[in-house]
Amino acid sequence: MTATDRSIELINTAAQAAADKLAHDIIAYDVSDVLSITDAFLLASAPNDRQVKSIVDEIEERLSKELGVKPVRREGDREARWVLLDYIDIVVHVQHSEERVFYALERLWKDCPELDLPEEAKATRGKGAEHAKLQAKEDSAELGELR
Repeated sequence: MTATDRSIELINTAAQAAADKLAHDIIAYDVSDVLSITDAFLLASAPNDRQVKSIVDEIEERLSKELGVKPVRREGDREARWVLLDYIDIVVHVQHSEERVFYALERLWKDCPELDLPEEAKATRGKGAEHAKLQAKEDSAELGELR
């Protein structure tokens, strides 16, 4: 079994929305062969809680306006560290970068086929690592100034 055309349409729209809000490391997996509850997972991350919330809001708004769907469940809103949007056909995970590294969902789903995404979404790969390096440099410079 493979993800349905509808699931792929939802994934692509959500991925584009996440990319438009500067999400990092957007990736999607076809999990239909290993899970009976959904066809695909979309993973995205952001370096801070505010941006996680912004990405989630954009995905939800875009899927509602363009495809007429709303999530049946939304979890993790309060802390905005890991927000899950369940659309039944797809599940979207938007995580704070630290949670993304810690939970490493990619390792869990690495045996599932990766879904092709819009170019803007693919271009986000590696952005989390880039951001972490820049942040480490800034933090180091600030620490040097304090001494």
